[in-house]
Amino acid sequence: FYQKEVHSYRDLPKVYNQWCSVLRWEKTTRPFLRSREFLWQEGHTVHATEEDAEARTQQMLNVYADFCEQVLAMPVIKGRKTDKEKLAGATATYTIEALMHDGKALQSGTSHNFGDGFARAFGIQFTDKDNQLKYVHQTSWGVTTRLIGAIIMVHGDDSGLVLPPRIAPVQTMIIPVAQHKEGVLDKAYELRDKLARQFKVKVDDSEKSPGWKFAEQEIKGIPTRIEIGPKDIEANQAVIVRRDTREKIVVSLDEIETKLGEILETMQHDMLEKARAHRDSHTYDATTYEEFVETINNKPGFVRAMWCGDQACEDKIKEDTTATSRCMPFEQHQLSDKCVCCGRPAKKMVYWGKAY
Repeated sequence: FYQKEVHSYRDLPKVYNQWCSVLRWEKTTRPFLRSREFLWQEGHTVHATEEDAEARTQQMLNVYADFCEQVLAMPVIKGRKTDKEKLAGATATYTIEALMHDGKALQSGTSHNFGDGFARAFGIQFTDKDNQLKYVHQTSWGVTTRLIGAIIMVHGDDSGLVLPPRIAPVQTMIIPVAQHKEGVLDKAYELRDKLARQFKVKVDDSEKSPGWKFAEQEIKGIPTRIEIGPKDIEANQAVIVRRDTREKIVVSLDEIETKLGEILETMQHDMLEKARAHRDSHTYDATTYEEFVETINNKPGFVRAMWCGDQACEDKIKEDTTATSRCMPFEQHQLSDKCVCCGRPAKKMVYWGKAY
């Protein structure tokens, strides 16, 4: 496609984005995480220079990282994949790695710099400003419905889903208490119309009991619920309940729009910090192979350790522990000067982990 599409420097850059389903064979499927068919968002770009391609590759990795942290409340480690783990044909693969609640790692998005390798294979050339034929530089990046699985596994609890407010399709559910009494449903609808100007809100006016409705709201992960009954109406108040902490907050109906906004923002922040604290408390350092094997086998989470850059050490670690290199983080720390596996001079600090 590009070979026929790109002719001049004036054609560049090319930026394509697509949503599509992908079918691939998975020996062992896992819902959302590794299914035989999944939906993904995938981007492809073509650039005139190596510098432009690298800038786009890192830009998109940062877009994904920001989305995971600011919208999904899921902290990630940004870094580069080792040559063994990078996409075949890529010059460099960058990744965001998240830690699930069970201590397993999940590759949550990748961005690839293809260099000019595919351009040379397929003859994708353009006439540059100096009137010389040159090969283009390409990138590709993508995330999938795996992120849905990540949301479930990072934030969920024994009662069901816990959705971050910024991604929740319903941010608050109004649950009328004693709705058979005069004026209760009318007040619930009035409150819904008032809040709907700023928030995604619904009223559960079904015939189920309030307790049933509370449990159903928790299973669905709706960030907040608003309880309002005859006594609340009389006192010009409502009760807002957070899904993540189950804290009950009595709020005046005159201030409910402001208070609900504050509560949702606080919840978004708290969920990110809780997930970050979990990740950090399950990230360990190892400087000897005995310590590495002991930690990776008995303490679920990330293990940070130095690596010499030799794939033979990667292979040995995977063979001995089933753990793989997750990424070489951009923020490097010199834990020691020796490879944790072979003892030779170390080149990079690597995050290792057992992964989905």
